[in-house]
Amino acid sequence: MSHQDFLRRLPEAGQGLRRRDRLQQRLHLDFTLLLLLLAVAAYGLVVLYSANGQSVSGIQRQGAYFLVALVAMFVTAQVPPHLLRRLAPWMYGGGVLLLVLVLVLGIGAMGAQRWLGIGGFRFQPSEVMKLATPIMVSSYLGQRLLPPRLKHVLLTLILVAVPPLLIVQQPDLGTSLLVASSGLVVLFFAGLSWRYIVTAFVAVLASIWPLWRFGMHEYQRQRVLTLFNPEQDSLGAGWNIIQSKTAIGSGGYSGKGWLQGTQSQLDFLPEGHTDFIIAVLGEEFGLMGVLLLLGLYVLIIARGLLIALRAQDSFSRLLAASITFTFFVYMFVNVGMVSGLLPVVGVPLPLVSQGGTAIVTLMAGFGILMSIATERRRVTRQE
Repeated sequence: MSHQDFLRRLPEAGQGLRRRDRLQQRLHLDFTLLLLLLAVAAYGLVVLYSANGQSVSGIQRQGAYFLVALVAMFVTAQVPPHLLRRLAPWMYGGGVLLLVLVLVLGIGAMGAQRWLGIGGFRFQPSEVMKLATPIMVSSYLGQRLLPPRLKHVLLTLILVAVPPLLIVQQPDLGTSLLVASSGLVVLFFAGLSWRYIVTAFVAVLASIWPLWRFGMHEYQRQRVLTLFNPEQDSLGAGWNIIQSKTAIGSGGYSGKGWLQGTQSQLDFLPEGHTDFIIAVLGEEFGLMGVLLLLGLYVLIIARGLLIALRAQDSFSRLLAASITFTFFVYMFVNVGMVSGLLPVVGVPLPLVSQGGTAIVTLMAGFGILMSIATERRRVTRQE
């Protein structure tokens, strides 16, 4: 291509970018973030096909979940942040009411009572609180001078504490930690004084023994003990983590090949399609396959933080930061527990593990991120 041809094509490229920007404004979508999410989901379906015993019906079901999740993302992207702020108390109150109903009327399975059934459809209200809690806390703190004063910090802690206390009764320690972290990160990004942070850290240290002795179930204590010495009960509580580390280690640099993993294909690895799916990925695609997925995750997190930095007001900034950080916690906790660095708490790998309600909630959160990202353009058009 000559220099003159390159210069002639510059206006055409600029028009293409403007058309794409206008389309993003019209749909209230962030195409960069959307493409990254689609890439992770597609990669996840490839891994899930192997982890789920090469079940076509399983992939079709997960694909259907993701289509519903995309619709949820598109719907939440159309909701302006100021309207979301007004709805925050109703969402939070409704979510807490559903959690109470779970304890009274919930559907039990595998020793846990976490679901509500409506018209043959089953869902987890605790997943709703992953969005309702940070929205409520962001709404409360976003209307006040920052950094927050002590009375506002205390009330925020009450708002954050109520949902996890109800969720942990189901019992579901993993989700309760995620909900708590989604609210606490809002408080942190609101400019919380280091004096409060140090005080909280000391309080957490002081509460470790009472929590261990009186606040945890026996199976939860066993999970912590297994973290430090899984070989102590290699055929019982330590089986999952031993098989997981064996699968990841055997994958080496480039893996054994798709559908060629012995730990997963021969059913040595429990829950390979849900909590331990990254062990399947590590065995079949090796270190490079894991780094590819983590790289996509990092790009999603970077995009979310950029949206938070560019947000119009305190509410939007706090909420965008919380949604992004919660996604990071999902990833960090799952990878940590599968690799033996954290206790097994039942946190799925975001956009990869099999599941319905979790992926819909996650994508709805990204829809809110996109709404925040396009709010500047929305305001500009109105002016």
